[in-house]
Amino acid sequence: MTKIYIDGQEGTTGLKILERFKNRNDIELLRIAEDKRKDNEERKKMINSSDFTFLCLPDAAAREAVAMADERVRIIDASTAHRTNPEWAYGFPELGKDFREKIQKSNRVAVPGCYASGFISMVYPLVKLGIMPADYPVSVHAVSGYSGAGKKAIAVYESADRPKEFDSPRQYALTQQHKHLPEMQKICGLEYAPTFNPIVCDYFSGMVVSLPIHTRLLTKKYSADDVREALSEYYANSYFVKIMPQDEPSDGFIGANNLSGTNFMEIFVNGNDDRLIICSRLDNLGKGASGAAVQCLNIMMGIDEKTGLV
Repeated sequence: MTKIYIDGQEGTTGLKILERFKNRNDIELLRIAEDKRKDNEERKKMINSSDFTFLCLPDAAAREAVAMADERVRIIDASTAHRTNPEWAYGFPELGKDFREKIQKSNRVAVPGCYASGFISMVYPLVKLGIMPADYPVSVHAVSGYSGAGKKAIAVYESADRPKEFDSPRQYALTQQHKHLPEMQKICGLEYAPTFNPIVCDYFSGMVVSLPIHTRLLTKKYSADDVREALSEYYANSYFVKIMPQDEPSDGFIGANNLSGTNFMEIFVNGNDDRLIICSRLDNLGKGASGAAVQCLNIMMGIDEKTGLV
């Protein structure tokens, strides 16, 4: 029986991982006593008693946990701490055979950020395939449910006497220092960091990340059909990442919460000869967090990657 420990199991991502383990009989969950959750000696004992440890922690605490772990313990880190570390596998297996193989073999896997997952799903293959030059001036816009903002923000959103502005979409990260930007740039091989415009909205989970493109700035003139076909071929063998057909969305609207509760990601390509809009839709708590973490676990265990996710 595979022993699993979740360090930070009371946070949003940890709780969602626990939900995805609900009906699994191939793992044994190790539980830390409530009064010892911040006891480093007890944490170290739990980590090193496990085969796999998930880290659902702030960055500093995640680094601290890794320092406690024996080399044999396989770590899956949902924090930002190790996503740009080349010694760690980046947990987005659909990006290529090399990503999947590194996840499978590694004892250290960093789960992508939610916004970064949507962004990278579009930009990485475009750069890899030579469609988008690495020096393209990338801008990206995104809307997300409030569940990605952390427990304190969730409590405010769900409070009966919350501030009135929480009834509306709220733009943030105005200084262009969002924590997902380093992985967005590095994983995609971009020469310059993108301009990033995230917006948190009054619904629980789900997100759409949108990439506007001027076709005149690509390596040659590409139509929406050209880009859609290239992405379809790139993700042809993927179960969780799907390229949507030409007539989608049929009503001209892309909702952000349609994939809430799933590990799926849908990519839409629309536009005209001069300007394209590529959109990646996912659950910020699914393919953008807990679902991706469990998918990585399954790959590392050598079992069907869909286990517990469908």
